[in-house]
Amino acid sequence: MKQAGVFLRNVKAGVLTEDAEGYTFLYDADFLHSEDAEAISLTMPLSEKPYYSKVLFPFFDGLIPEGWLLDIAEKNWKIDARDRMSLLMACCKDCIGAVGVKPIIKEEEQYG
Repeated sequence: MKQAGVFLRNVKAGVLTEDAEGYTFLYDADFLHSEDAEAISLTMPLSEKPYYSKVLFPFFDGLIPEGWLLDIAEKNWKIDARDRMSLLMACCKDCIGAVGVKPIIKEEEQYG
């Protein structure tokens, strides 16, 4: 299972998870109840209910670079172009625009 924090203007907006069933995005409860809360995408309005998809949500897939920049990412990080979640986590920590995606590293992964 892979997880990433989704940030809107450097404020944690939610968590994106990839598992054997597909993808889930869930807005953070504190973010939802803040006065600055706004949707990360028009296709994913603010909701306390999780969003589910068998494939990476088009909004997140659209953040992944294309062309020569994607080629560089694939070669430098040795990530398969079909592994969209890994590409998203590697390339979109500080992307153009208001949204950033940062991997959530579990303690057991840090220490082997």
